[in-house]
Amino acid sequence: MSRIGKKPIIVPSGVKVTIRERELEVEGKLAKLTAPIPPGIRFEQNGDTLTAIRSSDDKPYPGYHGLARSLAANCVQGVSEGFTKQLDVVGIGFKVDARPKSVLFSLGYSHPIEFPIPQGISVKVEKQNRTIQDYVATIVISGSDKQVVGQVAADMRSLRKPDAYKGKGLRYASEAVRLKVGKKGA
Repeated sequence: MSRIGKKPIIVPSGVKVTIRERELEVEGKLAKLTAPIPPGIRFEQNGDTLTAIRSSDDKPYPGYHGLARSLAANCVQGVSEGFTKQLDVVGIGFKVDARPKSVLFSLGYSHPIEFPIPQGISVKVEKQNRTIQDYVATIVISGSDKQVVGQVAADMRSLRKPDAYKGKGLRYASEAVRLKVGKKGA
């Protein structure tokens, strides 16, 4: 039995769940999301709990069980609380500016980079108290769809990954960058 798949999902008040043939529709105060239901998996709602049930223990249904439950739980959390990712901008001369539909980066290249923001995602740039050397700002990406928030954060980070010697670039706020020793240390 899947440990993740058999955990019940607590549906908070104000969240409406509609179970269809091949998809689960979740509607809340922040958004309306849908999650696909793999074959051999069905959902049951009893009061404020949602449970994923698989039809058989034969392959590939055990693998789908935990997947379906995780997708449904992400939808429920996304429409009620939302998801956030934080990126730190580190480097002398680097700049970042949030606009209504895009983010403008100056990351040491010969040109500024304008990054478009997808619909349903909000981006804020704020200065926090960090102990990182050459810290510039923190980018806070938030939205209701976990996959889209993570993909936008990964795409922004790929514009300038952290340098191995000085640590300059875009990094996740929780990421620990291990610096290599330069020529004089070898």
